[in-house]
Amino acid sequence: MIKTFQLRTETHSEMVEITAQIQKWLRDENITDGIVVISSMHTTAGITVNENADPDVKTDFLRRLAEVYPWDHHKDLHMEGNTAAHMKTSTVGHAQTLIVSEGRLVLGTWQGVYFCEFDGPRTRKYTVKVIQNG
Repeated sequence: MIKTFQLRTETHSEMVEITAQIQKWLRDENITDGIVVISSMHTTAGITVNENADPDVKTDFLRRLAEVYPWDHHKDLHMEGNTAAHMKTSTVGHAQTLIVSEGRLVLGTWQGVYFCEFDGPRTRKYTVKVIQNG
């Protein structure tokens, strides 16, 4: 089973929590056990799992990536001018694999799934693929 979701990002760089949307879909489809792969459909946006309790984690995460990959590095050659976004996506990764047990994503107490925008704002897509047990 596979589902493609769409979202609209609001800023140049942001982390949008998508945990609840994925969880709702799993519940609606009666998926109880297996694994899910959550994949960004873009080369300048990724997927990560990180803390969802303190909003400063997202701020710090994006700031530190910007420090490592500055937007306007004078040696970047990519004609679109978004080399930093490509580098950030490769660092974060385009996908995450998670366990589903008893109808719920298996996440730690403070964990959430995030769509990471690095070249927005844009309309984006991510896909969730379920591999069910049995």
